[in-house]
Amino acid sequence: MGKSTLFNALTRKKVDISNYPFCTIEPNVGIVEVPDERLLKLAALSRSRKIVPAVVEFVDIAGLVKGAAEGEGLGNKFLSHIKEVNAIAEVIRVFEDSEIIHVAGLCDPLSDIDIIECELILKDIENVEKRIPGAESDLKGRKQNAAEILSVLHALKKGLSSDIPAGEIFIHTKFSERETDIAGNLMNELQLLTAKPFIYIFNASESQIKNAWQPDEQLRARIGKSSYTVISAKIESELNELNGEERLEYLETLGIRESGLDRVIRLGYETLGLITFFTTGEDETRAWTIPQGSKAPRAGRAIHSDFEEKFIRADMINWEKLLETGGWSKTKEFGLLKTEGREYIVQDGDVIEFKI
Repeated sequence: MGKSTLFNALTRKKVDISNYPFCTIEPNVGIVEVPDERLLKLAALSRSRKIVPAVVEFVDIAGLVKGAAEGEGLGNKFLSHIKEVNAIAEVIRVFEDSEIIHVAGLCDPLSDIDIIECELILKDIENVEKRIPGAESDLKGRKQNAAEILSVLHALKKGLSSDIPAGEIFIHTKFSERETDIAGNLMNELQLLTAKPFIYIFNASESQIKNAWQPDEQLRARIGKSSYTVISAKIESELNELNGEERLEYLETLGIRESGLDRVIRLGYETLGLITFFTTGEDETRAWTIPQGSKAPRAGRAIHSDFEEKFIRADMINWEKLLETGGWSKTKEFGLLKTEGREYIVQDGDVIEFKI
C-alpha cells in the first residue's frame, strides 16, 4: 500500500491502486473538506441553512524513479503537473512487506528521498537552463535588470548543480537586495519545484503505528526542518469504512487522537502559513483560508475583490467569545464586538462581518 492508496484514503476518491509500479497514469485530483469543529458550532449558533467548509486540493502523480527528469518511468511527464501546487508532500514507505512491490526492489527511505529530490532538482536545472539564453539576449539588447537576472540565473544553476534546493539558495548565495527580489520573482516565474515547501509523509504499517514509530536520526537529519507525519495508508483506508463512533474507538486502540487526513491538513496549514476566519449568519456559515499575517482588507479579498478595494471597516469577535455570548446581537449588547480598520491583522478563529 503506497501513495495512491493513501490518496484514496485521504480524499475518498477511488483511483487505481494496483500492486505494480506506475499504476497512476494521469494525475488524480481530490478536493477534501477541512475538518473544523468551530464551523459546525458556529452554524448551530446561527441556525445556518448552509455550511461551507474550507477545502484542500490533493494532486496524486506517478511515483518518481531515478532518471525521471530524463524520461525514465513516467516521472518526466508528471513533474510538470506539480508546478502549480503550493507544497509538495513526499510519501515515503517505511514498512517491509514482500507482497507489496517497491519500485526499487527494497524499502530504503533515505534512498527514496534522495531519488525524489534529485529528480526535482534536475527538472529545476532544466528550467533554469532554458531561461538563460533569453536573459543573454536581453543583456545584449541592454534591457533593464538583464545583468542582474542573468547573474541570478547562473547562481541558481550553480546552487542546484551542487544539490542545493532552490528554496535554500538564499542561505548559500550572497544576493544584493535587488538580486534577492529578482531571485524570488524568477522562482515564481519558472515555478521551481525545489523552491516549494516539503511535507514528508512516512507511510508505516499498522504495527509501526501502534509502536509509535518515528524517523531515526539519519532520516531526521535528511529532512531537516521540514514538517513530517507518520501515517498508515492501510489504517486510513480502514477508517473510511467506519462510522463516527467506530472511527474514534479504532483510533483509541491505536493510541492516536486524530486521523491521518487531519494531521496532513494541519501540517499543510502550518507549512504554508495559513489560518482560518469565519463568516456566519442564517443564510450560511463559511470558513475562509488566508495567509497568516493578513490585514483585514486582504482577508476580505478571500470573499470578493470588492471587499478589499471598497473596505471601510470590519466588525469581529473570536469564535469562542461569540459562542459564549450567544450571538451577534448579544455581543453588540455587551460591547464585546470589536470594530477594526485597515491595519488590523486577522487572527485564526476570528468571526468577521465586513463593511464596504
